[in-house]
Amino acid sequence: MQNKAPMAATRQPAWMIYALFFTLTAAAASVGALFGPGAWYAALQKPSFNPPNWLFAPVWTVLYVMIAVAGARTWRVAADSGVCALWGLQLALNAVWTYLFFGVHRADLALIDIGLLLATIVAFIVRAWPIDRTSAGLFVPYFLWVSFATALNFALWR
Repeated sequence: MQNKAPMAATRQPAWMIYALFFTLTAAAASVGALFGPGAWYAALQKPSFNPPNWLFAPVWTVLYVMIAVAGARTWRVAADSGVCALWGLQLALNAVWTYLFFGVHRADLALIDIGLLLATIVAFIVRAWPIDRTSAGLFVPYFLWVSFATALNFALWR
């Protein structure tokens, strides 16, 4: 199956669906503002592959836009499918990671969370692929970045 026509699942106007998914994604992203890196993170001994701090904001901005678009597209095609639940779960795990890592400085628990996040991203891609390949494809860069973040989380935990 290629992309289904993104209209079948809901009757709400497209702009309302996209606004909802951008709002949900922005809410999850705002956890980063509440629990930013701060002095604790600055004092950690970073691995050699740690990117410069200025890179995180633009990368996450692009990824959050892609996450929101993928969620809205999937909802418009298959609102009642389990793939939308996976989208919500990955967003929650994403926000919880920030709290665990930066908020309470628990790199160990954050590592468990990010492993679950990575598995949920993969599950979303697999489940979304037959429904809307564009949505699945929008999650591939997210998967790659979270894979890298998992390695970084592990190195910082060690």
